[in-house]
Amino acid sequence: MTDRWLVVIDPQNIFASPDSEWGSPFFADAMVNIRSLAEAHGERVLVTRWVPTADRTTSWGDYFEAWPFADKPASDPLYDLVPDAEDLSPHPTLDLPTFGKWGAELEAIVGRGAPVVLAGVSTDCCVLSTALAGADAGARLTVATDACAGSTAENHTAALHVLGLYPPQIALRTTAEILGS
Repeated sequence: MTDRWLVVIDPQNIFASPDSEWGSPFFADAMVNIRSLAEAHGERVLVTRWVPTADRTTSWGDYFEAWPFADKPASDPLYDLVPDAEDLSPHPTLDLPTFGKWGAELEAIVGRGAPVVLAGVSTDCCVLSTALAGADAGARLTVATDACAGSTAENHTAALHVLGLYPPQIALRTTAEILGS
């Protein structure tokens, strides 16, 4: 595991709280596995945060009209990490106003072509978007299937099905399989 990174996507209140319109009912279970993976990856853990863009002239303006509860400044507690995620990484969070987190900023931290394990929320949005962009960039990705939480069980399964169409760039593994490798 010495060269492999764990990227934990968006473990934030907005996606974890049962009171949030975007809260995943599976987040707590995924978080148990995320912590196990983080312990095994030591210093090679990066946590991301989705933050709202200020630019409402694009389709993001329409998006926030459709989801007004989320139209708050990035400093709102809704966008804070859940307490259980605050100590996962020694690195500052990578805050981006995009669903997908794969890009020059992330690649500069984990390295081009380095193996990366993805975990977090939501399987059917930010994890999927990150993984597909990473595959296009030539990354070697493993999605920790039980360390991801979907918006619904059906959407989680559908996202994993799509991600499973991208071998060898994207592999699907459980936490136990990853920790055993």
